[in-house]
Amino acid sequence: MPSASKNVRRARRFSRPSPWVYLFLGVVLLASVFPFYWSFLIGSGDSYTVRDPHMSWLPGGNFWVNVDKVVNDPSVNFWRALWNSIYSSTLIAVSVVFFSTLAGWAFSKLHFRGRGRLLVMVVATMAVPMQLGVVPLYIMFSELGWTGNIGAIIIPSLTSAFGVFWMTQYLRQAVPDELIEAARVDGASSFRSFLTVGVPAARPAAAMLGLFTFVSAWNNFFWPFIVLDRQDPTLPVALSLLQSGYFVDYSVVLTGVLLATAPLLLLFVFAGKQLVSGIMAGAVKG
Repeated sequence: MPSASKNVRRARRFSRPSPWVYLFLGVVLLASVFPFYWSFLIGSGDSYTVRDPHMSWLPGGNFWVNVDKVVNDPSVNFWRALWNSIYSSTLIAVSVVFFSTLAGWAFSKLHFRGRGRLLVMVVATMAVPMQLGVVPLYIMFSELGWTGNIGAIIIPSLTSAFGVFWMTQYLRQAVPDELIEAARVDGASSFRSFLTVGVPAARPAAAMLGLFTFVSAWNNFFWPFIVLDRQDPTLPVALSLLQSGYFVDYSVVLTGVLLATAPLLLLFVFAGKQLVSGIMAGAVKG
């Protein structure tokens, strides 16, 4: 018994993180927060703050004035751009999660000829940069009359090769074949088995995929900048208009950057606990 208690105390001692771990995490946290504080510091000043060699490290009092400039700038059309970003990013995230989960279930649990080769072809498309397909994609949408329409940035992003690969690998390990066989013995069809067995098991991975897809669609600038009109942009495209003049007021620009980043921070704050609990639940079930 004494040796057993000694082993328990030793295990507890080794399981506790050392002070160096907390120091390292603190440095990482400060390095992560500093860009946001720097943006807020410049955004709370005026147009001369970023050029001031004796700039104070305390925020100024012009933040809400700069917010008003960003929101009410007629060339930016902030509220329309915000709605376009929310609408397109949400629709893209939902679509990618649905189709990726469905395709991942087929690749991981259904047996059909050419399954492995087809999955390799899907993954191989990740090696093709989007820039190579911009010209033919723009020509196609131009002939369809969809340029300047928000659908032009939604339709090409409804599926994701990475999402298919991600869900395939997850479902292959998270769902035992015995559960599918039991569902089929009970008379469930393939799609019914997917709904009753695959969807509940895929929730943790689907939540992660949906979150990162939303963030990627929200921050997408290249294709929306090409295909959308300046009167109906997404938020990154609209904020780029803040620095299109001869004189660039970086306090206003960085205020716009903070306004565009705030929804993502709120999303991580409210969805973080659910994502962690979903991952832990999936790990326990696995």
